[in-house]
Amino acid sequence: MSQWDGKSKGTVLGYKIFVFCIKKLGIKAAYSVLVFVAFYYFIFLKESNKQIYYYFHERLKYPNFKAKLMVFKSYFTFGQTIIDKTAISAGLRKKFTYDFDGVEILNDLLADKKGGVLISAHIGNFEIAEHFFGEIDFDCQISLVTTDREHSEIKQYLESVTNKSSIKFIIIQDDLSHIFEINNALANNELVCFTGDRYFPGTKVMRESLLDEEASFPAGPFLIASRLNVPVIFVYVMKEANLHYHLYARKANTKHRDEKGLLKAYTENLEGMIKKYPLQWFNYFDFWKK
Repeated sequence: MSQWDGKSKGTVLGYKIFVFCIKKLGIKAAYSVLVFVAFYYFIFLKESNKQIYYYFHERLKYPNFKAKLMVFKSYFTFGQTIIDKTAISAGLRKKFTYDFDGVEILNDLLADKKGGVLISAHIGNFEIAEHFFGEIDFDCQISLVTTDREHSEIKQYLESVTNKSSIKFIIIQDDLSHIFEINNALANNELVCFTGDRYFPGTKVMRESLLDEEASFPAGPFLIASRLNVPVIFVYVMKEANLHYHLYARKANTKHRDEKGLLKAYTENLEGMIKKYPLQWFNYFDFWKK
């Protein structure tokens, strides 16, 4: 399914094990536990294995053996981003370094005092961006437009062992009341962030090519962003070696009320990021309906 059910894999016990390892043994020691977790997923999660193998083998054109190896490495990398997010939220931010490519774009956006729309994807580790923004005099409220379908037990546990996030969540509502919250946030010179690569059953979609194959994307982010009179920025936070992250910001140069042009610009930008960081594309479902 190119749509997604809104729930990530994992249990409270699994997160408790990782938190214990992070606090008692260190971040890189916690990574070592991932070898077993990734191997378990690689053996038993047949459906997601099939979908991510298709991504590596058919879309990125990796040979059979390399594609299978990359499936395992993808699970391992995904686990690393979860550990990093937990460690940073628990107060270990100084263990990490970062580069910010395009910070001037966001600074100029905020200087205009009109707010702005950020569009990201389920690639890399965008949820830790706020911890880096705070170190570059980037004083701004970020509102993340999302659904509330994650496992509540995991959310409650993580909130009990980590610092409270400053990101404000705007929950998508059936009565469209979230549109008013988005407009209020922009009026207050805030940044509103969408993810543009997952949709849910019953929602409107748009079609566009990604990695030489057409796929469906949620129409909402592109319809809303193209109609608001504010800048639109594509943003990603990508993991690199040795606890280092690279933050990217790129302005979307599209016409007002051109949602198709905005989606095209987004997929082109996202495709470049996927090719640069192939292991950090974390959509373990039938994205291309194949």
